[in-house]
Amino acid sequence: MGREEIAALIAILQDQLDKGTENIALGSWHIHYEKKRNVFIFDKCENDGYCEERPSVVAASGEVLDRGGPLFG
Repeated sequence: MGREEIAALIAILQDQLDKGTENIALGSWHIHYEKKRNVFIFDKCENDGYCEERPSVVAASGEVLDRGGPLFG
């Protein structure tokens, strides 16, 4: 990631923090940056692949593309 992507991630995290407990970043184990789509993926899988939720996906612009959520249900 470059400076612009890091600044975008900081802005996204601050926005999510301001939302309190109703934010999509809460519970993430890993945050990945995908250069091809210019998105951050907030992965909620634990123990190297065990997942009960699909990841949240947020564009570097801050637009939430996928809120993520339960896989089973």
